Amino acid sequence: MINYHNDPNSLKNYGKSFYWASFFLPNQSKSAATELYSICRYFDDIADNNLSDQSNLLKNEFNNIQNDNNHPIKSFFKKNKIPISVLEDLIKGLLKDQKEVKIKNEFELIEYSYQVAGTVGLMMSPLILVTEKDAKKHAIDLGIAMQLTNIARDIYEDAKMGRVYLPEEWLGDIDIMDLQNPLTTSKKLEIKKVIQKLLNLAELYYHNGFSGMKYIPIKTRLGIFFAAKIYREIGQKIKKNGYKYSSERTFISNINKALVALISIPEFLFLKYLNNSYNPLRKKFDNEDL
Repeated sequence: MINYHNDPNSLKNYGKSFYWASFFLPNQSKSAATELYSICRYFDDIADNNLSDQSNLLKNEFNNIQNDNNHPIKSFFKKNKIPISVLEDLIKGLLKDQKEVKIKNEFELIEYSYQVAGTVGLMMSPLILVTEKDAKKHAIDLGIAMQLTNIARDIYEDAKMGRVYLPEEWLGDIDIMDLQNPLTTSKKLEIKKVIQKLLNLAELYYHNGFSGMKYIPIKTRLGIFFAAKIYREIGQKIKKNGYKYSSERTFISNINKALVALISIPEFLFLKYLNNSYNPLRKKFDNEDL
């Protein structure tokens, strides 16, 4: 078991796209966002500590936090008025990773993506000074979009760990051995179609995420906008490569990040006039309006 401590270098070391974008946040929001990332990373480290089932450890640590008013994580949530039940939703997602990962359908894919990433959007909102209740559904959908991008990027690495986040109803006769062996599989075309479907779904959720940017105060909006644009670029790069499936992980260079930011400035300036509609895509989650 590792003891929690706020690691100020966590974002720099592990969340490079968000770290780059964080330079456009005011210091107070950047500091709080870094601590939230450190908390999320803490639970990720517990969940992925080794190949054995860490379910009890995750549950016990959450119970410790919930019952100890002096716990630094409990204090952080109380200080920033974040419902602790949203953290519990995140842990529910991490618990799913402790068993053999099998996603049956799109509904389960979106539910999982909410748990491990949409929750982060909810928890992040008060840290960047968002107060509008209507903003919460947009924050969740932006997190879901990023997680779908993450899944598309990490299909090979996840498969090597025995995890498949692509819905079974999409995969047909594609099995984990195909995903683990991109050089020898005979189903490259079928896998490409699944990746395309996944990224097309991500685009729908990105639309809802960007349509909520108007709720973010101007002084914190630019950093979040750039972070979302840069992360979305991972999917765009996969698309430009023809949805090719391989063992090589897609990444965005610092030069590419700067270019994405530069190109997207005109869109940022006219955000209030663009992408201003929310398209209902999912069920409403229990804790999103707390």
